[in-house]
Amino acid sequence: MRRFVFFLIGFCGLCGLARAEDIGAVDTAFQWIGPNHKIVVEVYDDPKVAGVSCYVSRAKTGGLKGAVGLAEDKAEASIDCVQTGPLRFAADKPLQKQEEMFNERLSILFKRLRVVRMVDVKRHALVYLTYSDRLIDGYPQNSVSAVAVPAGTLIPLK
Repeated sequence: MRRFVFFLIGFCGLCGLARAEDIGAVDTAFQWIGPNHKIVVEVYDDPKVAGVSCYVSRAKTGGLKGAVGLAEDKAEASIDCVQTGPLRFAADKPLQKQEEMFNERLSILFKRLRVVRMVDVKRHALVYLTYSDRLIDGYPQNSVSAVAVPAGTLIPLK
């Protein structure tokens, strides 16, 4: 029992790391029962690059299924990443050329929203891509944003 409690506490702690901060939402369709359908805007701070924040807008399904967490949200999303402070890279955490930063469940089992960071070494930029995938088949809808890294700032790569 004690191990289970420690596992549960650790798991909940990890879940908190992957969560976005809600910025706001607008209703898009009225629902008689349960919350309305809406577009939500969330922000993710890059965990390995201090000074970069990514704003993601996406559809959130309301109604009775949305209220109890059984709805499958639409796959479309938009992203815009901006420099919100001085860019700082952790010396002990070099970046991979391509790495998933965040993912969030869009349906109870099969669909996820993903944010991937890519390093464009030639242009000295960080590129952020958002897309949805599904267990069986993915979706081609995606959105991309880039943040220029100041000249002279070294991007530590693995």
